[in-house]
Amino acid sequence: GARSGLEKSVRRLREKFYGQVSVEEATLLMRRYHNNHAMVCKVIVLCREQLGGELSQQLRREPAPWAPLSLQAIAQQLTVLPLTERNLRMFDHASRNLIPSAERQFSCQPCDSSWWRRVPERKQVSRCRLCGRRYDPVPYENMWGTAEFHCPSCNRSFRGSAQMGMASPCFICGTRVMPSRILAPRQLTGSRSRNPHSCYAEDCYNRREPHVPGTHCVHPRSRAKNRLPKVIFPSPEHQSTGSTVATCLSQGSLAQCDLDDLILEDLTEESEGSEE
Repeated sequence: GARSGLEKSVRRLREKFYGQVSVEEATLLMRRYHNNHAMVCKVIVLCREQLGGELSQQLRREPAPWAPLSLQAIAQQLTVLPLTERNLRMFDHASRNLIPSAERQFSCQPCDSSWWRRVPERKQVSRCRLCGRRYDPVPYENMWGTAEFHCPSCNRSFRGSAQMGMASPCFICGTRVMPSRILAPRQLTGSRSRNPHSCYAEDCYNRREPHVPGTHCVHPRSRAKNRLPKVIFPSPEHQSTGSTVATCLSQGSLAQCDLDDLILEDLTEESEGSEE
């Protein structure tokens, strides 16, 4: 409804400027400009450039006469921010109306559960739906699942179950090949390989020799056969910095809500909407 639209627009505008715009300012702007966070973001960026955001105080130009005073005031606040790499990245993303996100793998060892979520690049965290614990992503070097391989000997690309750092044989020439990356579920398009899984892990159901002692196969068939848990590598539990923001505007008083989870829901909705 209208209330949820307002709340989402406020969150998106604030995330584009890394929370530098207050909830109250963002709420007033979204009410005034009918939740058009993309337009407001562009005007703020243009106004900041007009004010000479990257010039010294002495060289600062006159305020932009075409911009509403409310947006000029926010742009003025942003011009005094130090031009750190982080702030420059924020302005670059804001100028392109982006909330950069990444698809990451998460796992909960107590629940023996793993999942993928699209999360803001700036703060990558996800909650286990079974127990509610919050986790950081599985480190890139420990990710597992459907991997992509590029054989240096026959120049062939193929896919198969693997964990980063664990070699698999090329189905054409037999060369040991390390995975280049683990694919997110939405990247698994096209027909599946008819070749049976095979790797050098000691407990692989279709083990290739010479095997590597003490290693475990990540293929679901091997995991089930060896009665091993589904989680190969646990996500580190998230150490919260107390990043909450008053965004539940529809409840009269501004309730404290978890910003990460709300932005995550927005990103998921935007992603789903773009696929329709």
